[in-house]
Amino acid sequence: MSGEEEEMLLSSNGDEFLKAKCLMNCEVALILEHKYEQLQQMSDDPMNQVSQVFEKSLQYVKRFSRYKNPDAVRQVREILSRYQLAEFELCVLGNLCPETVEEAIAMVPSIKTKGRAHDDEAIEKMLNDLSLIKKFE
Repeated sequence: MSGEEEEMLLSSNGDEFLKAKCLMNCEVALILEHKYEQLQQMSDDPMNQVSQVFEKSLQYVKRFSRYKNPDAVRQVREILSRYQLAEFELCVLGNLCPETVEEAIAMVPSIKTKGRAHDDEAIEKMLNDLSLIKKFE
């Protein structure tokens, strides 16, 4: 990375993430698992088709996915989408699953910024909705 590129990254305030499409670890795990199955079906020797990087990536997202069931993954995105979160906020909360309002605000301070409808009660309801999904998964 050139010095100019590094300086641009360091000076950015994160605005570029506001419109970016993000995926939670559990969503990436589902995608990679599907691709892995496709590769296994297409080859007699699946190890010839799957790179070490692919396998390590799949292991990582499976290990750190909070939700395993595809229906639960869909429900998490649906629930968090109701709260008008930016994509990166949705994914951070979906990946880290904070248990308290204080944890959620510490992880994603922008959910508490002025002009947004996220008071402590709304954040608490969002966290309760997430914990119900995890409980019944």
